[in-house]
Order: sequence, then structure tokens, then C-alpha cells
Amino acid sequence: MSDCVGNGGSMKRVILTGGTGAIGLALIQELICNGIEVLVLCRSNSPRNVKIPKHTLVTKVFCDLEQLHTLQNDTGTEYDVFYHLAWDGTFGATRNDMELQINNIRFALDAVHVAERFGCKSFIGIGSQAEYGPVNTKLTASTPTFPVNGYGMAKLCAGQMTRMEAIRLGLRQIWVRVLSVYGPNDGENTLVMSLVNKLRNGIIPDCTLGEQIWDYLYSEDAAIALRLIGEKGVDGKVYVLGSGTAKPLKDYILQIQEEINPNVDIRFGTIPYAENQIMYLHADISELTADTGFMPKYDFSKGIGELKKLLLN
Repeated sequence: MSDCVGNGGSMKRVILTGGTGAIGLALIQELICNGIEVLVLCRSNSPRNVKIPKHTLVTKVFCDLEQLHTLQNDTGTEYDVFYHLAWDGTFGATRNDMELQINNIRFALDAVHVAERFGCKSFIGIGSQAEYGPVNTKLTASTPTFPVNGYGMAKLCAGQMTRMEAIRLGLRQIWVRVLSVYGPNDGENTLVMSLVNKLRNGIIPDCTLGEQIWDYLYSEDAAIALRLIGEKGVDGKVYVLGSGTAKPLKDYILQIQEEINPNVDIRFGTIPYAENQIMYLHADISELTADTGFMPKYDFSKGIGELKKLLLN
């Protein structure tokens, strides 16, 4: 994580869920760097809670998603923005666990109510590229949405329902559809981290042909974008969050190989494409840039280099 300097922005206090994921941890650090107080609602039994920075601006409250509907504001303080990042069932078969995904929609609505009880003026929900389904054009807020799994369907529904509930409660609402984010504290099963770990250990990775056109964003950039959306984002808008640059997945894999361990070969084509494989992901960030001024600081090579330095420390 790079050094940062506070900007004295309009946000003074925020609440967030999902603070132990790669994006959540990067966002907490970004908020700290800008002198913003953070109330982190975290699961009581998560081993990742130890990753939440110990800082005078950060307060942890143990509150599972199932408990959001009971959470009351006993802090004596009002907050400005609520970021809802937490979500169950994001990988593998759990994406089509429909009961689990329906619960996620309910938890998102519960989060809107928490935002209102804590005096927040804005609710920012984190969506996904999975809301779109297969596409072959740049992704914008107006790109048609045809999700092909329960996860994408639930994210789409949560974005729409939290919008309606926020209107009813008098809150601003913004939905952010995130593409592929990588960086420190990422899950071990993501493509980038699994490749990095195998290459570091001299294991030859098996991959698809890598023909997918992909858009990767470094987690620190994602955090900066979310802070800017909290400060300057337009009520009711859907923003697509990526780098705005896309290239074949094979090129990213070869960049990781070159940075981490060029002496280990990559076996391309040994893994078949998944059913309903998404072959094109490219964010159009022009509206996000126009509204907030966001531009990524890291290209993929620089991001992987930064990740390598952090892993070696």
C-alpha cells in the first residue's frame, strides 16, 4: 500500500461491512489515509478480523449479517456513508445456492435500514459483473443485464431493491458493479493469487487457453474509486468499476509469470472453459471518471510488482 495524505473530503465518518476482504481492507486503509473514521461491522467468528488495521480512526463491532436487522446506534454519533461489501456465496457451487442468495438480498436491505438508523445520508452497495451475464461490448450502467447464476441474479435484485428502499427512507443510493480486483489480502483461490502461489513454489500451473478478454483493477485503485464515489458519486447511478483497460487473460498470466517466476512454464489449454464462461469483461469507466475524477494509478504490471514486494516482506 502506498503512502497517502488526507484530503479533507466531505466524508467524516463511514460504516462498512465486508471489511476483511481484499477490497474492504484496502478501503479501510484508504479511509484512514484520508482522516475518515471507520466503523467496521465484522463477523464475530472470522479469523480474518485480525487483518483489520488497529488505528484510532477504526472501530470494530461484531455483527454478523444475520444480526444487521437488530443493530441499533448506541454510539451517540451519526455517520455519513454506509458501504455494504459483505456477501455470502461468491465462489463455486454457492453461487447457485438460491436460499443463500435470497438471504443476501435480505441482508442488503437490512444494511440500508442500519444506514438510516446510524444517520447516514448515503448507501453504497457493491454489485458484480455477474449481473450482466455474457456480453461482447464494454460494460456501462445501461448495458442489458442477463445474469446466468444465482449470485448475479441476487446482486442485480439487491441493487434494485436497495435503491427503492433508500428512496423510501430518504437516503442517496449508489450501486457499484465491480469487475476483477486483485491485490493484497485477496483470496487464495482467485486466479491471480493461485497463480502467484504456484509460481512462487515452482509448481507448473494448468490454465485455460486464456482467450478471455479481461479487465483487472488493483485493490488500492478500487478503494480510491469507492472513496471518491462516497464523496462525489451521483445519487441513483450505477457505476462499473474496473481499470478501463482489457486484454487477453493469457497476457495477464504471462505477466504474472514474468514477475513472479519466469523459470516455471505455464500449461495453457489443459483446463476447459467453464459452463457459461464469461469471455469478455471490459469496464467503461468514463462516467465514473467524469463524476468523481477517478483514474487508476496502477497498470497490471505495476500492481503485480507491488503485490510481489508485499509478499516478500
